[in-house]
Amino acid sequence: MAYGLALAALADPTRRALFERLHRQPHTVGELADWAQIRQPTVSQHLRVLREAHLVTDRREGTRRIYSSNREGLAELRKYLGSFWDDVLAAYAGADAPRQPHAAPRTAKTRRRRR
Repeated sequence: MAYGLALAALADPTRRALFERLHRQPHTVGELADWAQIRQPTVSQHLRVLREAHLVTDRREGTRRIYSSNREGLAELRKYLGSFWDDVLAAYAGADAPRQPHAAPRTAKTRRRRR
């Protein structure tokens, strides 16, 4: 249930904003802290949650860590959400199926007279 961790991680608006920023391009903790106007330890905590959910990765570059989004980490979440989309499409296809024509209601003119 890896998608559960991803959903929980992205539920926080600050964390989601950091993830969206990293999805565009890699950043250091300091760059993210300056951009989000929050302290570096707070950014580090958010990144830890995102990393545990497999949504971001990091690499060492000297004494700095460069964070970027982990596109493979979204695969489980996408698969989970896609299953709902498949259900919607199947329901839509079923609702659009051709229907059998109904017989016209019998009126006084179309009724047979008994003899």
